[in-house]
Amino acid sequence: MTRGNSTARAAGIVTVVVAALLGSAYALGRSLVPDQVPGLSTGATTGADGPHYADQPSGGEPSGTPSASTGPAETGQDGSAPKTGTDNLFGAHATSGSPRLALTFDDGPDPRYTPQVLALLREYDVHATFCVVGENAQNHPDLIQAIVNEGHTLCNHSWHHDVGLGARSADAIRSDLLRTNAAIRAAVPNAPIVWYRQPGGAWTYPVVSVARQLGMTPLHWSVDPSDWELPGAGKITATVLTQAEPGSVVLLHDAGGNRQGTVDALRRILPDLTARFELEALPTDPT
Repeated sequence: MTRGNSTARAAGIVTVVVAALLGSAYALGRSLVPDQVPGLSTGATTGADGPHYADQPSGGEPSGTPSASTGPAETGQDGSAPKTGTDNLFGAHATSGSPRLALTFDDGPDPRYTPQVLALLREYDVHATFCVVGENAQNHPDLIQAIVNEGHTLCNHSWHHDVGLGARSADAIRSDLLRTNAAIRAAVPNAPIVWYRQPGGAWTYPVVSVARQLGMTPLHWSVDPSDWELPGAGKITATVLTQAEPGSVVLLHDAGGNRQGTVDALRRILPDLTARFELEALPTDPT
């Protein structure tokens, strides 16, 4: 073998060895880099924490929170329309149970809008049902007293408008509902609290069961003008007046955001409804 051939062969062997080493180093380096988790976001989102409820998406819900596929949802909570008249209500009442029509107001009391609603109801001699949030009842006991003193019915609407409450344990549900009742009764010790409305209409068997064990009847609705979405008084009025019928339970809001449109709509709604229907506060002895 010539010296030239030997040199060329040695160079070839060195090239192969270097290539192999480089390949091994690359593979080792790749193995040390963690795989990316699909769908992982580096951004953080936070839920609303304050007196705004129905007009804002909920946050901090537990895994397994009921969705539109497991139960009806109040429009604005998860974007789904309430599924009244289905098994998803787990026995919650969606009508008044009589030919009378029932107006209901959620998320209060609110010091700006609740007094306006009460004044209009007083003007037309109408009694309604107020589904109150526990923390608001605690913060505004004078308004709870005013609601009761004017002959309206109270309804428990959870402590902090917890849409995911029905996915929690029975003990957690019971604690939430009892805490809300305690805040209400701190303002009005003898007021009956015989109705419970699940935020978002996200009914589950556990939340219905616990409410009934505590002597409260689950309350849904049959007319929803989506006033949380601030569609304007005209649209709120048109929806209520065209959909109302004997036995309807109308869902409105006196808190949880800017409710001036609802108040303005109520001025138009009440003359029409009182001319066409008997209006009532839901009874304090539901069957």
